[in-house]
Amino acid sequence: MDLQIALLLAQDGITNGAIYALLALALVLVFAVTRVIFIPQGEFVALGALTLASLQVGKTPGTLWLLLGAGVAVALVDLAQALQRGGRRRIPRIIAWNLIYPALVAAAIFLLKPTEMAMPLQIILTLALVVPLGPMIYRLAFQPLAEAPVLVLLIVAVAVHLALVGLGLLFFGAEGSRTPAFSDASFNLGGIVINGQTLWVVGSSITLIAILYLFFERTFYGKALRATAINRTGARLMGISTVMAGKLSFLLAALIGALSGVLIAPITTIYYDTGFLVGLKGFVGAIVGGLASYPVAAAGAILVGLLESYSSFWASAFKEVIVFTLIIPVLVWRSLTTHHVEEEE
Repeated sequence: MDLQIALLLAQDGITNGAIYALLALALVLVFAVTRVIFIPQGEFVALGALTLASLQVGKTPGTLWLLLGAGVAVALVDLAQALQRGGRRRIPRIIAWNLIYPALVAAAIFLLKPTEMAMPLQIILTLALVVPLGPMIYRLAFQPLAEAPVLVLLIVAVAVHLALVGLGLLFFGAEGSRTPAFSDASFNLGGIVINGQTLWVVGSSITLIAILYLFFERTFYGKALRATAINRTGARLMGISTVMAGKLSFLLAALIGALSGVLIAPITTIYYDTGFLVGLKGFVGAIVGGLASYPVAAAGAILVGLLESYSSFWASAFKEVIVFTLIIPVLVWRSLTTHHVEEEE
């Protein structure tokens, strides 16, 4: 291996690591706020990429029907709860978010001809379709079990993952899809060719991480999420709704996942089950951070990307094994340095 090959592999590793870092941050956020190890995080990557690909070729994406169906289910549950508890003032908001909003998105798809839109508008429409599924999934699958043990929440997360993978196969089929690159530009830096899509991925990841930092540091909702992550009971006593915090964390996780799918769709072919492997590598980065530290999780995700890239050169048949083996010394170290605490019943 010479220096030029090493730099090319480093470029690929940093590009992949930037995506893994976003997913790792989303996993840490969801776990800190809701105690859910969000295994379906990777499915939002696949849904985002495949939805954009469908819009670009003039097909109605299956995520539209998923959004409409989930909206109806959430509306029925929330309306029944509102009527039972006398919260009639919530009814207009429930109908607006869960019935009218999906109907407006459907109307935009059928009337505005997405194939004739500019790519930024197609991406916005994709996010409008996929991102609301995050809080809807939380409402249907996790909110009723918010106080359950972590193991129960993990089992539910596995069930949601399997359901989304099956729906992805039903909606998009077994064939993979790829989207056009955001930019055809390329730059020569010291003999290394850097394409424009790589810069888009790294730049977008850094920008999104910066926006998330400002969100958590400067906004009321960001501080509410931080308070809930530190102490759920204390946050509730201070008037912070843990239900709102859970929905907001799932909204951010869905946004990060869908945007990650949009960013990598021009680089690699995305299949209905691609997101699971991508999400697992983000999970390895999150484990390096102990599912608690955002900077360490991001650094661990970059390490995963670099390790994967160099492993593909030295031992391509075992690159996945090498990447996932990284989790073993981390878990051993944490088991030796962390005191075990029994979860309260």
